[in-house]
Amino acid sequence: MSFVAYQSKTMNQYQDFVGLFEEAIKQNWDRDALTDYEGITLQYHDVARKIEKLHILFEHAGLKQGDKVALCGRNCAAWAASFLAILGYGAVAVPILHEFKAPQVHDIVNHSDARLLLVGDQIWPSLNADEMPNLEGVILLQDYSLLVSRSEKLTDARENLNRFFGDKYPKYFRKEHVHYRPASDPDELAVLNYTSGTTSNSKGVLIPYRALWSNMFFAEGVLGKELSPGKSVISILPLAHMYGMAYEFLFEFLKGMHIYFLTRIPSPNIIFKAFGDIKPHLIISVPLIIEKIIKKAVLPKLQTPAMKVLLRLPVISDQIRERIRTQLVEAFGGRFYEIIIGGAAFNSEIEELLHRIGFNYTVGYGATECAPIITYADWKELPMGSCGKIVPNMEMRIDSPDPENVVGEILVRGANVMLGYYKNPEATAVTLDADGWYHTGDLGIVDAEGNLFIRGRSKNMLLGASGQNIYPEEIEDKLNTFPYVAESVVIQKGDRLYGLVYPDYDEAKKDGLDEAMLLAQMEQNRKDLNAIVNNYEQLSGIRLRQEEFEKTPKRSIKRFLYADAPID
Repeated sequence: MSFVAYQSKTMNQYQDFVGLFEEAIKQNWDRDALTDYEGITLQYHDVARKIEKLHILFEHAGLKQGDKVALCGRNCAAWAASFLAILGYGAVAVPILHEFKAPQVHDIVNHSDARLLLVGDQIWPSLNADEMPNLEGVILLQDYSLLVSRSEKLTDARENLNRFFGDKYPKYFRKEHVHYRPASDPDELAVLNYTSGTTSNSKGVLIPYRALWSNMFFAEGVLGKELSPGKSVISILPLAHMYGMAYEFLFEFLKGMHIYFLTRIPSPNIIFKAFGDIKPHLIISVPLIIEKIIKKAVLPKLQTPAMKVLLRLPVISDQIRERIRTQLVEAFGGRFYEIIIGGAAFNSEIEELLHRIGFNYTVGYGATECAPIITYADWKELPMGSCGKIVPNMEMRIDSPDPENVVGEILVRGANVMLGYYKNPEATAVTLDADGWYHTGDLGIVDAEGNLFIRGRSKNMLLGASGQNIYPEEIEDKLNTFPYVAESVVIQKGDRLYGLVYPDYDEAKKDGLDEAMLLAQMEQNRKDLNAIVNNYEQLSGIRLRQEEFEKTPKRSIKRFLYADAPID
């Protein structure tokens, strides 16, 4: 019998999600809300004013409830305010990763049927409006200026925006004026979030309001007592990714917290400085960021011969472990409740170290299709190697005859689960079964208390340093088209990607290529590939194999055999 963990099957607790952030704005009117790190700060009343101006623009441009508005830009206060404005108007937000190359952005805008595109000033120069023929307009995120208008209504709305605002609020704009369209239907579509960057493989995940609300309900239940208005968080992960959107922005905004956005590409040095300056009260991260900081700040000190001897001594080792913990806490700013790690498998060696020193970290599990949370446990209760228990409003099943001992696919259903994939009934039917179970494609087991232990990711997804989903098959598909590449596997080492290639030696020999010439051609292949993939999908190197990859009877490469292949 498959294991089932029940939390709640009912939605009678549902609250209007839009009403929650409307109330947050009113209650925190004069608090700091959104800050571009080392830049501008918007208070909650400033956010309300920006929302109101966008609503007036949308209304006079003829935008209707349910229309889609795409949003593409780096993390910043303007992005966050615009996202809230889209939902508060009753439109559907289509967030697009700013790191996608222009063709991917064009494809998503077109596939989503977006009427408008709100775009950042650093993104717009690379885009081509002619490739997005159905858009009625392109609006600059920073000041709402019109970059493209194909609508007289939109042009008139922008040219007269300040007058319209002044006519509506002749004295001044106050909190009593804040009223947004309720999202009272739990199944109403809120966000259309794309899991991949190419049209042929992209899947637009239909996120309803109940999923957003349920994620916030969960977060309030586990963190509400630790976080309060005025406390701070740093937004590092992409806002267009559900993980960063939900837990570095939406929940904190509803709590009246102060959110800092790293508007530049978050390098380790920038992150270190931001932790020291801001001293956040909660940290959301992907494993790679944590692993980098630990490898840089902690491991070198533990790997000296003298330290290894001291760590073996019970009394001294306890003192040393406490000192290591203190240093590590200070490296992250010194006042956070816990670090929540998710998005990919956590390095077991690093996790064992954190567990031994009693560091306040926890590991969660989720998916875009669940907006995103599936399992979680507080850091004081997390068994090492686990990613917690099924969250409220959800239930989980391991598709296995013995879920505590035999690995099976992880299936979940409940309030967090998507409505399906946009314009893709085939993929929806494969992923959502007739009983409402979402088939994650991931493999795991549970213990007797219901803690989930992931044992494999059948989707083969990799995770970029900033939380981007990387699908190696898509990169391999392109790499395999280049000269003398017979087959390939893309693997991840730290924050770098490498291509393992079995060349077409017969073809190379026929063309008179010796080993040095073949290596030179592979380096050219790498450069040519990097010119056509997204920045976070680029290869740092190609390593040649002398033998074919081992395959299954179906001739699929046994990928797991090569994940730890040496690259030097």
